[in-house]
Amino acid sequence: MYICAVKLENVIQSNKFKNEVHKAGLNILYTAWWLKTLSCKELKEFGLTHEQYNVLRILKGKHPNQMCVKDIAGRMIEKNSNVPRIIDRLVVKKLVKRTQGEHDGRQTVMSLTQAGLSVLESSTKKIDEIYEETVSLTNKDAVTLNELLEKIRENER
Repeated sequence: MYICAVKLENVIQSNKFKNEVHKAGLNILYTAWWLKTLSCKELKEFGLTHEQYNVLRILKGKHPNQMCVKDIAGRMIEKNSNVPRIIDRLVVKKLVKRTQGEHDGRQTVMSLTQAGLSVLESSTKKIDEIYEETVSLTNKDAVTLNELLEKIRENER
């Protein structure tokens, strides 16, 4: 049996929940914030924000092919991210290259540079280490958690 050293009640200093489903929702939000905070701290060492890292990972998934802004935006974890602004910053850092589309010259497409691939590889190693150190789940527990989280999002629009 797993015993949590830091219970939600302790971190938010309240034990007043409408019910266990309400508590679970708050627990998900708090845990997501906690993991993002850990990740952001590590990504800062690489000069990346969480959103920039997400764009690099999306581009890596299509590498060596190019992607347009709309396709990148559709795959973002945080859907309200300003993808053009994020890409502008990655271009300035020379991690992403912007070019005209081959089939439609009006379309702008992005691809990873060698520097982008390198930074992504190094930062991903660090993020993976953080997850291995902090997310103490067995593969079986992770499968169950993934199924539960997907069940929560069944009505996602």
